[in-house]
Amino acid sequence: MTKPFYTIAVTGLNAVDNPGPGVPVIRSLKEATSFDCRIVGFCYEMLEPGAYMKDLVDVCYQVPYPSAGADALWVRLKEIQEVEKIDVVIPNFDAELFSYIKLRADLLRIGMHLFLPTFEQFESRQKYNLEAFCNSCGIRSPKSFNCTSPEAFFKEEWNYPVVLKGKFYEAYVVSDKEHFLSVFSHIISCWGAPAIVQEYIDGVEFNVIGCSDGHGRLLAAVPMRKQYITDKGKAWAGVSICDERIIRLAEQFATRWCGAFELELIKAKNGDLYVLEVNPRIPAWVYLSTAAGVNIPEMLVHLALGQEVEPQQKYAVGKMFVRYSWDMIVDQSEFAEFSVTGVKHNH
Repeated sequence: MTKPFYTIAVTGLNAVDNPGPGVPVIRSLKEATSFDCRIVGFCYEMLEPGAYMKDLVDVCYQVPYPSAGADALWVRLKEIQEVEKIDVVIPNFDAELFSYIKLRADLLRIGMHLFLPTFEQFESRQKYNLEAFCNSCGIRSPKSFNCTSPEAFFKEEWNYPVVLKGKFYEAYVVSDKEHFLSVFSHIISCWGAPAIVQEYIDGVEFNVIGCSDGHGRLLAAVPMRKQYITDKGKAWAGVSICDERIIRLAEQFATRWCGAFELELIKAKNGDLYVLEVNPRIPAWVYLSTAAGVNIPEMLVHLALGQEVEPQQKYAVGKMFVRYSWDMIVDQSEFAEFSVTGVKHNH
């Protein structure tokens, strides 16, 4: 029996020290057993490495930065759709999701399907809303403070160290007042206000990737323990684990969610689990989940197209990922083509 064939657009093709999820999402889609696919990359910059991976990406288009707004994105996506006839779009950056959620109905009208949280769901789990959100659904989270100025924070009674986070990305453990001032300035310049101050909890870090059907049902969840963490708090190595408490926490969260998600967790020394962050999309370590037997990008394609997806509870424990980088050699003419035309053909 012939498998269906889909054209799927994927964002997040950067692969630097804080890599986007795009490349591992594409690897997962290429290994899907229920369909074959052609991949269209959406890039913000010409040197996003995924654009040059010819075995993974068939064609790549430059799209406007999220700061340009939904209207600019809509104009560009209509142009691309006239050529590519994309079936499904999988956006992979927090900062771009607002525009895709806003454009969902318009994109569906021209044949582009998405499976995303509602705007209300997206906002409820923002870092500056996290403590209230977790309290509302009976989940522990560290105490937090939305900080618009260092002076406002210094008036509060907090003990160092604390964790200082950007609105969208980056997190640093801050040890004293001088360190706070330096990091605060950097975060505000990159991501805008507020910065989020979070209570520091000493413990072991875990993450869980999951997918909810939007009707309160958890379709899949794979937890992993971080084995190596970068200075930006990103997992550079991790191993899939069996932890029923983490799975139950994901089930609890899934009742309030639609689509893929990642919960960043810490297990304190007394055994309590705290949610540090809720990421509203596929994480960059998604290929570990796929290798463990749960292909969440494949699930998202079926969900976006309105197809039935059965829960997948079994996964392999003890699968480990170790991230690495390598030098990919391309002709300068490829970069020049992309720079001039905003389109890069790999086939």
